[in-house]
Amino acid sequence: MKIKVTAVFDIGRTNKKFFLFDTNFQEVHREYSRFEEITDEDGYPTENLVALENWAKKIFDEMLNSNKFEIEALNFSCYGASLVHIDEQGKPLTPLYNYMKPIADEIYESFYDSYGPENELSRVTGSPKLGMLNTGMHLYWLKHTKPEVFKKVKYSLHLPQYLSYLFTGIPVSEYTSIGCHTLLWDFEKKDFHSWVYNEGIDDKLPSIACAKDTIPVNYKGNIIQIGTGIHDSSSALLPYIRSITKEFLLVSTGTWSISINPFNKGMLTTEDIRKDSFFNMRVDGSPVKVSSLFLGNEYKIQIKALSELFNVPEDYHKTVKFNQAIIFEINKDFVYMFKWHSIASVNMPEEIKITYDKFEHAYHQLMLELVLLQEKSIRSAIGDVKIKKLYVDGGFSDNEVYIQLLSQYLSNMKLSTTDSSLGSALGAAIVISDITLEPKFLKKNYACKKHISLISK
Repeated sequence: MKIKVTAVFDIGRTNKKFFLFDTNFQEVHREYSRFEEITDEDGYPTENLVALENWAKKIFDEMLNSNKFEIEALNFSCYGASLVHIDEQGKPLTPLYNYMKPIADEIYESFYDSYGPENELSRVTGSPKLGMLNTGMHLYWLKHTKPEVFKKVKYSLHLPQYLSYLFTGIPVSEYTSIGCHTLLWDFEKKDFHSWVYNEGIDDKLPSIACAKDTIPVNYKGNIIQIGTGIHDSSSALLPYIRSITKEFLLVSTGTWSISINPFNKGMLTTEDIRKDSFFNMRVDGSPVKVSSLFLGNEYKIQIKALSELFNVPEDYHKTVKFNQAIIFEINKDFVYMFKWHSIASVNMPEEIKITYDKFEHAYHQLMLELVLLQEKSIRSAIGDVKIKKLYVDGGFSDNEVYIQLLSQYLSNMKLSTTDSSLGSALGAAIVISDITLEPKFLKKNYACKKHISLISK
């Protein structure tokens, strides 16, 4: 007898993953892939959307023909801040523009002259000024720099909803994508902000569906319940919210490290915005306070440079174990050594200066400086809420040096890690089910482990 499963595409900026989960949410199959980036019409690097579509269809069709599994449901968890603009025939009109693509100053000036002041707009939309990371700004940019393209847009779909559309043919918007630092949503009015209506942007956004919803689709002779898709950070939060009763903070790590506080009450303040906090949205449309750090991106850049400097293989960093003596030595006469490429910090030097003759020492220095930034980001997300429990998932949950340093600098909190490979994928499977999770769910399904600091300040 075939195993009944829920399929999930978990699409990150770097890794593209496909999972099958059984009825107990145990992972029974996984596949990974990566694609080389292409460039848009301006030569800026971006996702190869065609390769992603072809891979997703190929993998899913193969699994439908499996002798081992019977797919009953399908959902999608994807990185946010990315839009696919489709025409009347449902075909993409533009590349999947990279959310790091720069926007000309005159676009910002035009926008904030019309709809500012910036601080107040950021506060009510829970969205700091982040360029194309604000998909509302992306749409404003498209309208005012490519008006002929904008006129042809039937719908603009966030990436999770576009992948869902590929399999259902039904275009929808969805709360967790609409409410993810987009500048689109007024959290006081609980509706699109007035600027969205003034610019006619609302006409390009299909009706909003809940991430819990599924659509029964006859896909190549198989009736499958297909979800609307969900923003990956909001998805990563779900298993915790549904299985933990006490207040906690989740740090979901990867290209971005997102500190998520689902227990914050009230609106953001201008001070929150200044500290790089913003709102994400839960599946029911309620706000979640978060703080972001471009941790994985910066780590990747610095590791490449250190590997070249010390003439070691680029994956050598994976072999480095936490060394208490090295940390003691660094802290004895601590100075900042790293100049960041993608993170702003008042403490960084004007240029990088590594004084060590061993990679291991330089690596511990790097991780200590990154963890100091991580601590600041976490405390910003916590705010005034009394939280004593911290969970870390994603790629850095496996990094022993990161975890040990974090447990030192947040010694007043109990720190646990969960399986780095599952994260948002399991949340995407859970959101389209009606099952109540038991308290031991994280331990059984996420390989949840408690950590005790080996060092003290």
